[in-house]
Amino acid sequence: MTKRTSFLLFIVSLLLSLQVHAQPDRLTGEPFATRSEVIGKHGMVATSQPLAVQVGLDILKNGGNAVDAAIATNAALGVMEPTGNGIGGDLFAIIWSAEDQRLYGLNASGRSPLALSYQQMKKELRKRDRESIPPYGFLPISVPGAVDGWFQMHEKLGSMPMDRILQPAIEYAEEGFPVSELIAFYWDIGARIHRDRPGGFREEMTINGRGPEKGEIVRRPTLANTLSILASEGRDAFYEGEIADQIDRFMREHGGFLRKKDLQEHRSTWVEPVSVNYRGYDVYELPPNGQGIAALQMLQILEEYDLESMGYGSEEALHYMLEAKKLAFEDRAKLYADPDFADIPVAELISEEYAAQRRKQIDSQSANTVEPGMSILEEGDTIYLTTADSAGNMVSLIQSNYRGMGSGIVVPGTGFVFQDRGELFSMDPEHANVYEAGKRPFHTIIPAFVMKDRVPFMSFGVMGGGMQPQGHLQILTNIIDFGMNLQEAGDAARWRHAGSTQPTGAADTYLQDGGTVSLESGYDWESVRGLMMRGHDVEYSVGGYGGYQAIMYDAENGVYFGASESRKDGHAAGY
Repeated sequence: MTKRTSFLLFIVSLLLSLQVHAQPDRLTGEPFATRSEVIGKHGMVATSQPLAVQVGLDILKNGGNAVDAAIATNAALGVMEPTGNGIGGDLFAIIWSAEDQRLYGLNASGRSPLALSYQQMKKELRKRDRESIPPYGFLPISVPGAVDGWFQMHEKLGSMPMDRILQPAIEYAEEGFPVSELIAFYWDIGARIHRDRPGGFREEMTINGRGPEKGEIVRRPTLANTLSILASEGRDAFYEGEIADQIDRFMREHGGFLRKKDLQEHRSTWVEPVSVNYRGYDVYELPPNGQGIAALQMLQILEEYDLESMGYGSEEALHYMLEAKKLAFEDRAKLYADPDFADIPVAELISEEYAAQRRKQIDSQSANTVEPGMSILEEGDTIYLTTADSAGNMVSLIQSNYRGMGSGIVVPGTGFVFQDRGELFSMDPEHANVYEAGKRPFHTIIPAFVMKDRVPFMSFGVMGGGMQPQGHLQILTNIIDFGMNLQEAGDAARWRHAGSTQPTGAADTYLQDGGTVSLESGYDWESVRGLMMRGHDVEYSVGGYGGYQAIMYDAENGVYFGASESRKDGHAAGY
């Protein structure tokens, strides 16, 4: 090795070791925050598309409450960000009612078609020379739950008439909107994947087979008509009326399995959010069929480790978080399913006693393989939104079509894509999440809520497939353990572990090779090297780290703080 090469290697190593030690260039002295938190007294909205944020804020300013604003924002996102959500998908929400002084949980996810039995699904898979449910087409379609979710939320806790709530989305769909940068990128990918599928995808979701470019004006008249029907006729138009008839007729003609009976029998479910206390903060998630309790399991395991003294991004803190993730995700793979079809020991899984047992499996010095405890979902495009109003109500809402633009199936004249959430069933008859007719599939999308001393503290979410519980963990530890503010907590570099056993696989498999850790830039090279020395398989990746939005309530000053993901197009806004 020449002296010149040695010198260059020394310089590179020095720069890598100093990458997070450089002096921060912000007035606050916080090295990760891309911008200041948004602060408002009367209301706040945060989501991934700026125009949709303004829709929600206008609802608040015109007398609507946080629930009204959440529905309006979600409807607008379905128009402007069809790469992540729409009325063909499902919805979950956690809502703080200031009047009732309690949290409500809503599971607005749909079920598999009643006409498609397990044996019929096996037969259809054999025709396609497959063993697992495909990601696109008719087989993974389940009942869309979002519309019923909107109307259930509105009936229980809304205040403004639904026709007024949906009007901004209708106007944007009719008059057009400029497509933002990241959405344009994903829209073009979806257009290329789905443009030749049967139905109305090419005509209604593309521009001559391509996705729109950044800044291009897009109009969606068929979706505007569908939303107008919902605004005037209500949820029954979708599940029992003319839209249900259109869906039934199209599915019969093209070999699909969804029927009007499936839509007629669909109902959302109000559920009790479940929680653990992490260092004085009560963190709430929804119970399965979602994966929210994985975040709670991780927090319970980590409660006994002094992450604060280890420091953000340290080798030790990263190691323990990664090992906790592996443990929780093995339980997720085996036990999380539709509670109407499986007995899920939720209380035991999130208990301190079980966490203590699992903690014994963590080696402080080396990365582990993981055997199951009590007994590739890394993809997925989603939207998360959160709203808060002057009365103190707060909404944490997540909605998705699953894989980007879902199944790619559009009933002509409706303007929306059906989700492909049914891909997330297992075909192993011994698995809790095995496919069955009329069953809800395992779900990745999870809203979160945090209380402190019985007062709302924060509503937040981190969209993005299997990244979501990992993202929840990182946001919470960034704030609670590492002292970051709301914006900085989302902007800080993230890690993502992949390779865990999946809920779509066989019941008797488990993680055998330790998986792979992907890191964003921003971690100290010494920490990265330390992880490698402990046996973690580390790589760098340009994406897949989720999308964060949050609102925090400052009870002392009576104001809201808003933060928005720097990795998405959106922002937070308050007044």
